[in-house]
Amino acid sequence: MDLALRLAAQGLGRTHPNPVVGCVLVKDGRVVGRGFHPRAGAGHAEVFALQQAGPLAHGATAYVTLEPCSHHGRTPPCADALIAAGVRQVVAAMTDPDPRVAGKGFARLQEAGIVVRVGVRETAAKRLNAPFISRVLRGRPLVHCKLAASLDGKTATHTGASQWITGPESRTSVGRLRNTHDVVMVGIGTLLADNPRLNCRIAGGRDPIRLVVDSRLRTPLEGAFWSSSESAPLWVATVLDENHERAKILRDRGATVLVCRDDGSERVDLDDLMRRLGSMGINSVLSESGGKLTGSLMAGGLVDRLSLYLAPMLIGGIMAPGLLGGSGVASLADALRLDGVEITRLGEDLLIEATMGKFMRDGPCLPV
Repeated sequence: MDLALRLAAQGLGRTHPNPVVGCVLVKDGRVVGRGFHPRAGAGHAEVFALQQAGPLAHGATAYVTLEPCSHHGRTPPCADALIAAGVRQVVAAMTDPDPRVAGKGFARLQEAGIVVRVGVRETAAKRLNAPFISRVLRGRPLVHCKLAASLDGKTATHTGASQWITGPESRTSVGRLRNTHDVVMVGIGTLLADNPRLNCRIAGGRDPIRLVVDSRLRTPLEGAFWSSSESAPLWVATVLDENHERAKILRDRGATVLVCRDDGSERVDLDDLMRRLGSMGINSVLSESGGKLTGSLMAGGLVDRLSLYLAPMLIGGIMAPGLLGGSGVASLADALRLDGVEITRLGEDLLIEATMGKFMRDGPCLPV
């Protein structure tokens, strides 16, 4: 199952709206087939493993990270493929929360006389597929917030200089995060100040969809983000009407304009935006926003995971921007608490990783 989980992880950021899934076929004590789901519309993990195993699949045990599907989507049901191949036993990490499956795949396998065992490495499997589970159960993607700052919590100098606070090892780590998320999101302030490329920039990686939260459609028509990726779309979230002249110009330029509900202050309602993304099949969002948007995400309870990169420098200055905007909490009892904190050294920097909120703390995705 550990091998199946490693295989499944190769699909992170590539399979939405589907989950990531890995499968390993074992017969007579040796692996005879392995596979993972590479992207939506392609074959599922079980199909690739069965193809590799060929006749050796008959009588084998299939280790799968998620319940085999039992419905016709873009591809036929994986449960039927396992039955047809003559698999003897299926060991699954977890039940699929999608109501189209949710136990039906296991039932079909058992009706065909296949032994089914569920729950092996369940916690690890749920953590791996937390983005998919979030979209299915909550109707919105899992939000992973990336922050970078000096040791005194400054994200730039008072003049706006921010490149580069962290070192090359941290930037490579951020590239890996982009590689495994469906969407990378910034606010219009970050876009205008930094002109970021928002692409992956690691060997073998792929660029996520770039999303700009831009309530008044100030997104410029030129910039690094337009030319940095030929494969990843640019989406712009706004509160302006879809027929607004600026919206038409951006669409003509190749962007997708998402018209969202106003939060009452002529800004994008972030909860509405996340639910729109969920309805579009987006499982995960990596927020690389500045303090203002990040503060709003935190205040709205929308952040599920946090990666904070700290550089060994002090910037100082009351005018230098900090990690979080907004008014903050009045009492320490109201402070946002982090769970499952892990600290890693990246070159000279420190990476602090944690989870946040009820979904990650008490829900189906408890940290390993």
